[in-house]
Amino acid sequence: MADLPGYLLTCLYSGRLALLAILVSGGIVLQVLACVLYNNWWPMLTALMYVIMPVPLIVFAGADTSALFATSENSWVDATKFLTGASAVGSVAIPIILKHAGVITWGAFAMELSSLLVFATAIFCFIGLHSDDGGGYSMI
Repeated sequence: MADLPGYLLTCLYSGRLALLAILVSGGIVLQVLACVLYNNWWPMLTALMYVIMPVPLIVFAGADTSALFATSENSWVDATKFLTGASAVGSVAIPIILKHAGVITWGAFAMELSSLLVFATAIFCFIGLHSDDGGGYSMI
């Protein structure tokens, strides 16, 4: 791709950003539809986990995110990995617990899990978009 003109590379990069925006918007729409269509707002607890999930990364890791993908001796990075993982598990566990308790229906449950899948796809595409070394995840 090094031999492509600059304007074409800019257009491709903008298309990738547009794809990310569409994925995140689709995840939000599925999240809201899971609540609105079944007249039950309990599934919105998962959205709270989506908001809480990046907080440890912002607070503890700062701008240096390269340490998150490698083993480290830093206890703050380990705490960041643990809290982010716990939030990710919580975003999967909340719909399962709500369905098991009979609070939400199968349709809302399916929309919640599909919203999670769309958000996860957007996150992995974002990681692939910003891999600087070229050897990372190149999903787009």
